[in-house]
Amino acid sequence: MGFLERLKASQTNNTGWRMLTDINQLNEIDKVSASRPVIIFKHSTSCGISAGAKYRLESDWSEISEEVEFYYLDLLSYRKVSNFIAEKYNVRHESPQILVIHKGEVKHKSSHHRIDVKSLNEALV
Repeated sequence: MGFLERLKASQTNNTGWRMLTDINQLNEIDKVSASRPVIIFKHSTSCGISAGAKYRLESDWSEISEEVEFYYLDLLSYRKVSNFIAEKYNVRHESPQILVIHKGEVKHKSSHHRIDVKSLNEALV
């Protein structure tokens, strides 16, 4: 399978992401993050860079070092949720973007080509 086919397949592959579709879920995320990290991946389904970041994450999924909760936000469908995340956690909106929330605070953020499992593992130490 070529690179473009893998990217397309990764957009429909469900590798354990919990869908983030409602602002109220952020209360749940904060509660969970009290005991373990939560990863939020903000993804634009119409962006090739975002598809590449999602593919990189899912390709190395088994390499993530800690037990974490994963949330997936479709930015195009749930823009209000994305805007609220930026406000709540005091981060600039970027797409794609990944946030590591622990104890209710952002412990790591990265965007675009800087999204990868290696940087997530470093943030989870």
